[in-house]
Amino acid sequence: MRPTVWIAAQILGIILMLAGVYVLGNLIPRTDFRSTLGLFVMLFGLMFLVFTLAKDSTPWFYILTAGLLLRLSLFLAIPQWSDDYARFLWDGELVRMMENPYSETPGEFLQNHPLEATPILHQLFPLLNSQDYYSVYPPLNQAVFWLSAEAADGRIAIGIISLRLLLLLGEIGVFMLFVRLLKTFQLPPKLVWLYWLNPLVIMEITANLHFEGLVLLLLLAAVLALKNKQPSTAGSLWGLAVGIKLLPLLLLPSFVFYAETKRNTLFWFGGLVAALVSFFWLLLDSSWANFSQSVMLYQGKFEFNASIYYLFRELGFWVFGYNTIGVLSKRLSVATWALVVYFSWENKPATVRELMDLWVLIYLIYLILQPVVHPWYLIPAFGLSVLTGRSTFVIWSLAAVFSYRAYSGTIVEESPIYLTLEYLLVLGGIYLDYFLAKSKLNFS
Repeated sequence: MRPTVWIAAQILGIILMLAGVYVLGNLIPRTDFRSTLGLFVMLFGLMFLVFTLAKDSTPWFYILTAGLLLRLSLFLAIPQWSDDYARFLWDGELVRMMENPYSETPGEFLQNHPLEATPILHQLFPLLNSQDYYSVYPPLNQAVFWLSAEAADGRIAIGIISLRLLLLLGEIGVFMLFVRLLKTFQLPPKLVWLYWLNPLVIMEITANLHFEGLVLLLLLAAVLALKNKQPSTAGSLWGLAVGIKLLPLLLLPSFVFYAETKRNTLFWFGGLVAALVSFFWLLLDSSWANFSQSVMLYQGKFEFNASIYYLFRELGFWVFGYNTIGVLSKRLSVATWALVVYFSWENKPATVRELMDLWVLIYLIYLILQPVVHPWYLIPAFGLSVLTGRSTFVIWSLAAVFSYRAYSGTIVEESPIYLTLEYLLVLGGIYLDYFLAKSKLNFS
């Protein structure tokens, strides 16, 4: 193919993606699963077309601009696939009012403080999916919520835009770290297209306002710090990642068995200080108890898009005659930690890239065993997997769209057929990654 032809084809692919992202994020409700599925698959195919046509010599600014245009097409969109943003803005408004978001549930706050509740709280309350639960978001998340509430000044639309702008800045940081790390590890520069144009990443971070992009930002920064022999910085960045989302705490055993960190006092001191700074707010009043209660309820009550958990749940119905989620979720959590410790000990990563590869495996273990697997949970592992050559999360970033079949009716009801399709694809990725002799796909 002549250069002018492939450049034209690539530009056309990006233009088609721009139109598709705009329609999917602004015009298609999540109840319209057929349109969602069709557009998402089309976008994924266009992403691979652009990636295939890309050259390693493509200027990074051109790639950055292409991805930014896709994200900016969603700048004024109301989140279609998730209503979590309402709780983000609720918590941020409480912090802006100098109230503790962990001390009362939204229902309790409106009942106990009817005169203090601002108009935006009354507007947000009907939109909440967690009216009777204490906040489950760590304090660093609350800081971001507070910034958006300050900018919103009582207007939901401005609050959404503020959250989106903060997350977009984080995404630009992720892109720049990808460019730096691909060069550092001597990997094909065009691999950044796989993350930067991925429709799951664009929809779940920019459109639906989830914070896994900030987690990935901190983990990639920690990787760069480790590569540059800056252990205290790496530990601090990991601790901050835990402060955004608790899940990176699962990476702890990997550091215990990684030669450069297991006995490095600076690394552990940095991580401890960052964690203390991140969680000190929970020491106020009954915050820690309420926060822990919400985390435990989340682990022991909710279920969505699971795999192995659903198989064991069906076995529980057959043996005991009822849903054993209360016991089963705890046992699967114990099994998750046991497997994470085992594989960390078994692999004993010797290089930073091997450490990242272990992180991808840890995320995979967690997500396969958990009762709740929302699509945005995949993003940190997916981003890391692009740097390690694994294919499972690339495949899963497409297959995850099947989970939205659950929202196609008036009530949330999952489809066994679409769940089966999703996890057959995931199993195919696991087979390619961990059971074939040539265990890693080379996307270059």
